[in-house]
Amino acid sequence: MHFEVADAERASHDAADGETVSLAAAAPSSDSAAPAAKDAKASGPCPTVQKHEPQHPDSAREALETARRLEEDVVFAPPSAVTAATGVHTHSAQPFVAGAPKVKPSDASRRPLPQPPTAGPAVPSALAAEADELQAALRQQLLHIANMPAPDAPDGLTEDDNIVVRVEDHDPGGYAEHQRVPHWEVGEQLGILDVDRAVKMSGSMFAMYRGAGAHLLSALINYGLDRNRDAFEQIRPPTVVKTDTMIGTGHLPKFSDDAYHLERDDLWAIPTAEVPLTSMVAGEVLDESELPMRLMAHTSCYRREAGSAGRDTRGLLRVHEFDKVELYAFCTPDQAQAMHMEILERAENAIRDLGLAHRVLDLACGDISGAGARTYDIEVFAPGADRWLEVSSVSWCTDYQARRANIRYRPEGEKGTQFVHSLNGSGLAVPRVWAGIVETYRQPDGSVKIPEALQPHMGGVTEIPVPA
Repeated sequence: MHFEVADAERASHDAADGETVSLAAAAPSSDSAAPAAKDAKASGPCPTVQKHEPQHPDSAREALETARRLEEDVVFAPPSAVTAATGVHTHSAQPFVAGAPKVKPSDASRRPLPQPPTAGPAVPSALAAEADELQAALRQQLLHIANMPAPDAPDGLTEDDNIVVRVEDHDPGGYAEHQRVPHWEVGEQLGILDVDRAVKMSGSMFAMYRGAGAHLLSALINYGLDRNRDAFEQIRPPTVVKTDTMIGTGHLPKFSDDAYHLERDDLWAIPTAEVPLTSMVAGEVLDESELPMRLMAHTSCYRREAGSAGRDTRGLLRVHEFDKVELYAFCTPDQAQAMHMEILERAENAIRDLGLAHRVLDLACGDISGAGARTYDIEVFAPGADRWLEVSSVSWCTDYQARRANIRYRPEGEKGTQFVHSLNGSGLAVPRVWAGIVETYRQPDGSVKIPEALQPHMGGVTEIPVPA
């Protein structure tokens, strides 16, 4: 909202000559000036200049004073207050009126502006504060909205509706008695897993690997990284991130109860490397030639497991801290389906080459995480615990995370930009794979054989022997 002061001044001079050019808000009397100012502020765009019959010079001067008061109100009120009260978007000292004609500034309009009043208009400020509160509340509601499942995702609300795509190397009756010992007992017998001391140090649902058990853990990490170096760039991101970083992937605000929050610094321990890898290019525009962008990272991951009440949390079945190799990709929409299958194939081959019984599930709509549109899970069978353990979840998130983190790409030959698609999957989640190996490869004498694919990463060690 901008009234041209010079125009109003010219109106007063013209009035003395018998021809008055006045504002459409037209020459109110001194008694009605204040109400007219309020009405003009609420009316939106600047009134047009019109011809009127000759008026007394005093009327023109009153119109000039009214215009000046309105301009001071608009210029010196907080921009948010002006926008909320009038619908006018303002910036700097020269407010902009949406839809108003461009007016060439006169010399008089360039003179120094009057000093601002001690306080802005009470009503617009109150409206602005209320608008800010409503906008914040609306944003919180919108941030809780999950991604839309893909049209071909299986129907259903729970994990019971998931579809088993394939099962490999699993014979329910083919396990010997020495393989039916749970990993927490095997770990204690061999001195490679010390849960009691971990609980003493950190509380329940923590674990400590020792000796050959720690060696096996690091071997699995290197195995997960090395087999994907041909196509994926290794990243070592921070494991403590800002709130906006967690919002970008959809982990906040929906899963705040399941995350570790460092309240003093308002930072969060990451639940998966997917979080920092997504925000690595937040707010950026990528060239199409950079896509697909394949990334991988090994990090520790932290989860409060707030929903674990009543579940079996023995050993490594469910822990607060664990190591994981994450596979991640940004790509165009046209590349997304092929990339989804590539990550799934790499994750499954890692399990297959370890000789572990496993199955692949196509998750039903209701069992897909908030950010995913289509997800496949890989589960390993642990004969000692006698259950299937999820070791990888491979998700296609379409442009859901890219919109939250504002990640775009510029298609070749086009002027505009589009949102990228993001995909992620566990290349190798260490604890449950560790458990599957210890139970599956346990020998009759109590020792544990090292899978052949892991032996190069174990320095040639072929078994974990029973202590003398």
